[in-house]
Amino acid sequence: MRTKYINLIDQTFDFPQEEFKLENDSLRYYDVDLKELIDTYGTPLKFTYLPAVANQIKKARALFESAMKKVDYPGKYHFCYVTKSSHFKPILETTLKNGAHMETSGATDIEIARRLTAEGKLSKDKFVICNGYKPDRYLNNIIKFVEEGHTNTIPVLDNFEEFERLRERTNLPLNLGIRIASEEEPKFEFYTSRLGIGYKEIVPFYENVIKPDHRFSLKMLHFFINTGIRDNAYYWNELRKCLSVYVKLKKICPQLDSLNIGGGFPVKNSLSFDFDYEYMADTIIEQVKEVCEESDVPCPDIFTEFGSFTVSAAGGVIFKVLNQKKQNDKERWNMIDSSFMTTLPDSWAISKRFILLPVNRWNEDYERVFLGGITCDSDDYYNSEQHVNAIYLPRYDKENPLYIGFFGTGAYQESLGGYGGIQHCLTPAPKMILIDKDENGKTVHREFAPEQSPEKMLSILGY
Repeated sequence: MRTKYINLIDQTFDFPQEEFKLENDSLRYYDVDLKELIDTYGTPLKFTYLPAVANQIKKARALFESAMKKVDYPGKYHFCYVTKSSHFKPILETTLKNGAHMETSGATDIEIARRLTAEGKLSKDKFVICNGYKPDRYLNNIIKFVEEGHTNTIPVLDNFEEFERLRERTNLPLNLGIRIASEEEPKFEFYTSRLGIGYKEIVPFYENVIKPDHRFSLKMLHFFINTGIRDNAYYWNELRKCLSVYVKLKKICPQLDSLNIGGGFPVKNSLSFDFDYEYMADTIIEQVKEVCEESDVPCPDIFTEFGSFTVSAAGGVIFKVLNQKKQNDKERWNMIDSSFMTTLPDSWAISKRFILLPVNRWNEDYERVFLGGITCDSDDYYNSEQHVNAIYLPRYDKENPLYIGFFGTGAYQESLGGYGGIQHCLTPAPKMILIDKDENGKTVHREFAPEQSPEKMLSILGY
């Protein structure tokens, strides 16, 4: 009988895949020897593979530039990285080195941009798209950033009052964007997004309020829906409504030259993941060109803001199975040496799915298990609901430790989990490993941050 774990994977999925392959009974991720990482640094550990970030930027740029070439689209494509997906400096440096522009969502993001500028990493001709609700500190930082020479900084207005506060604070010429408050899909809890300005209010707002003040130029219309970019009637209908606003604005606002379609490309969350990125990019560009030509207005430059798509694949976390608890005749609980609630908060908060695979022992028999974290919280587990189906792993063997990896974890998990701070049950943040390639193309790795110490946690708590 074919009862080995490798047999299960071969029978269920196409394997190996672009990111995954097996060598000497050990899993490799983008050809990184994961067992070597374990032997060098121990577990639990988080790693970031920086070349994956560069690959995703190149992929998005190739998709949209190819789509434009197919239909002879006259506008340009601009890739923006969403800083909130991962604020770590090596990530930002990698995105900028690969030609990305920046999208910000808060005051501290501007401080990051200023430091990157001072170090020569962020040039002043880069676009910096400032999204989100803007309290005074954020708004003041944006104005200061523009005053320092970042004239391609575009604050995207979230509400009418933001414009009033902007023009009270500066006399400089300033480029602006407006975010559309899109209608949420029917099953969502709210009818309209809390972010942005309503479809019907944008044209009158520009004509009556922005246009008379010659210090300001409306350059960008911003469109994003919560469900992201999907091939369904809801997405295409909202895009068409956005384009309708764009052409109306363009006819009365010659400076308007950019359409920001936000982000939301889905990310790989299982070995069976299948999404036609090329078709979506092609169709978006076709739709924009078609509507603009029908309305006899010039086609806009296209901006995207990809966050999770950029960094998810770069991240992974590796745990050791400490023990197995048999709670009844059927349930076997593999206990890991960390916590899902703190290390992968999306896995329990929104049942987000990540790719889960063993690092070693692929040529051994498998069993069905549940995975439990080490906190004393009943929600600290990962099971079939998150994993799409039952979780199968090589059989527990006390004498032969099993290591498991979660992949595609590079977006949001550190910020949501409170990296470096106080976490549930005072579970320490795992050590962080950076993986890159040197000038000869050889894979190199180093410790970015050690495992959080008890002393650091006690100091935060005032002990």
